[in-house]
Amino acid sequence: MKSVPIAAGHQELRIGARLRDARQRQGLTIDQVAQSTGLTKGFISRIERDVTSPSVSTLVTVCAALSLPVGELFTAPKTDVVRKDDAPEIQLTGHGAEERLLTPRGQGRVQLVRSVIEPGGTGGAELYTLNCEVEVVHVLRGTLRVQFSESATLLAEGDTLTFSGREPHSWLNPDDSASTEALWVIVPAPWES
Repeated sequence: MKSVPIAAGHQELRIGARLRDARQRQGLTIDQVAQSTGLTKGFISRIERDVTSPSVSTLVTVCAALSLPVGELFTAPKTDVVRKDDAPEIQLTGHGAEERLLTPRGQGRVQLVRSVIEPGGTGGAELYTLNCEVEVVHVLRGTLRVQFSESATLLAEGDTLTFSGREPHSWLNPDDSASTEALWVIVPAPWES
């Protein structure tokens, strides 16, 4: 089969990564896709690496084996920009912190929140939980103490802590003279904003 690049304007269209992602999300091996489509493992591998471009009929066959609509391969990726000055202020927890939502409102897969926590700012005396699988806090500047039921972790500039948002916790800027800046990554988003 002759390899011909698919052109979109003056740029070569790359669909291999999307095909590989669809295969891997389903837990399929290249061998399983090859058997399902009647193509060789090497050819499937070359398609996924964008070394070769399949014919339309071959692409339809591969997409059918992956339960992937062919059109999804050609849609532009959705991107959203939240400008620093446009990031909405939110009240996640506690007091003494300015919190800004850095991901678009309505983004349900992940939320990124920037907190500037004044000296003594806290998530509250009571431990709380968020309805999310994973919570990550990265300290950009200053220090932050994250309190759990049985322990506490002191984070300094550049430190990152990962934990379940369902684990009761709170936080505190223990420095009485300097603010702390932190990024919180929450997966999935615990609420629709």
